[in-house]
Amino acid sequence: MKRFSQLFRIAVFAPACIASLAFAQSFQIEPAGKVLAGNPVSIRLDNLPPNSEIVIRAERPVADWGAPPDVRKINRSEATFKTDANGKLDLASAKPVSGSYKRADVRGLFWSMVATPADAAKEWKSSEVRFSAKHADKEIATATLELMNALPEVKTEKVEQFPGALFASLPSAAGAPSTKRPAVILLGGSEGGSLVTRGAAQLASHGFNVLALPYYSPAMWPANKPELPSLPAAFADIPVERLNEARAWLAARNDVDATRIAIHGTSKGAEFALLAGVHLGWASAIVANVPTDVVWEGWGPDVAPGKRSSFALNGKPLPFVPYVDFQQEFMGFQTGDDVRIRRPQDKGRASNPAAAVAARIPVERIKAPLMVIGGQDDQVWASGMMAQNIAERRAEAKLETVALIYTDAGHALGGTGFNPTTAFNSGPSKMGGTPEGNARAQAD
Repeated sequence: MKRFSQLFRIAVFAPACIASLAFAQSFQIEPAGKVLAGNPVSIRLDNLPPNSEIVIRAERPVADWGAPPDVRKINRSEATFKTDANGKLDLASAKPVSGSYKRADVRGLFWSMVATPADAAKEWKSSEVRFSAKHADKEIATATLELMNALPEVKTEKVEQFPGALFASLPSAAGAPSTKRPAVILLGGSEGGSLVTRGAAQLASHGFNVLALPYYSPAMWPANKPELPSLPAAFADIPVERLNEARAWLAARNDVDATRIAIHGTSKGAEFALLAGVHLGWASAIVANVPTDVVWEGWGPDVAPGKRSSFALNGKPLPFVPYVDFQQEFMGFQTGDDVRIRRPQDKGRASNPAAAVAARIPVERIKAPLMVIGGQDDQVWASGMMAQNIAERRAEAKLETVALIYTDAGHALGGTGFNPTTAFNSGPSKMGGTPEGNARAQAD
């Protein structure tokens, strides 16, 4: 009888052990450990209970706009999925049953994060995303992925000739002669200052030499003074030919292929890039992210409304489209009303059709390949419509053009699709687009 009891316990215990081992769950993330943001990533779980619901949470520290970099809130997303008959779950193909995003998207848990009131621990790196999986309210697996903004081997250096500028590049292999890489001049938008330099190392990680070039620096809150005082504080009569100096500086380097110097501009920087393509003629390629097809009115300290252009060529202001109710729109920051910077521009263009004709940027004169990227729901300006106008003009002239225009995206299209996009319209100033639409456009 005793022998029978022992055999019975073994018979019951052994299958239980086998079952437990069969369901040793774990995240399978490739590349493991670290990935360059924007590069492909695979996130799977194996050995899960078949046809069961699994809740996956993702968290990372994010600093609020204007807050010190060491003050960060935990951003969080969560979604429930159903495993297949084999107990597998692949985030690239799995549609959430419920949660912070709706369609199958391997980046969904990244971009759908929202801020929580919780402060992140100081030792928690901002690049570190932490995952956890639960089944029946029990945590069954955890994992960590580091999203690198740039490869660690990218080198950066300040450029004394240009205030606030930064040069980023990948070094040549040890012992090899200097590699001449194509170069990109990176231009930011109306935010001004040195913010554009944040994208230099990321772009350099993909094999380009990058000169991030600030060209204007407004008074910034809360100090209410320019970050770079030697640059113009007003966005008015910015000299297009200034990019000739940037090109000459790049061409003089022994690590730059002077025959391949492109210009990448975003928003007002796209306006700048297109004008350089028209009037300077040396760019080997141009990317105009959320662009305009006309030159707009300038603004800033001591600039009377409707009197100055945003850009000038050889000292002569370029024709421009004036705004209507520009100051009134910005009163929304004080009254708490929605601020949609697009409205003064749409009104100005509608009220001044002759000025719009005179201010049109003749993109058919740009012989280099051109990419335009726009969002149809852009609330900063009508980049979707204006990108379409540019593409049509280029098509008419039979010139090489790539047009990426997104119906459910707004103004914030620079990115990788991995950063949270849930707050673009949360403040008084609206950027436009849905969180998913903006993230998918960024990833594309």
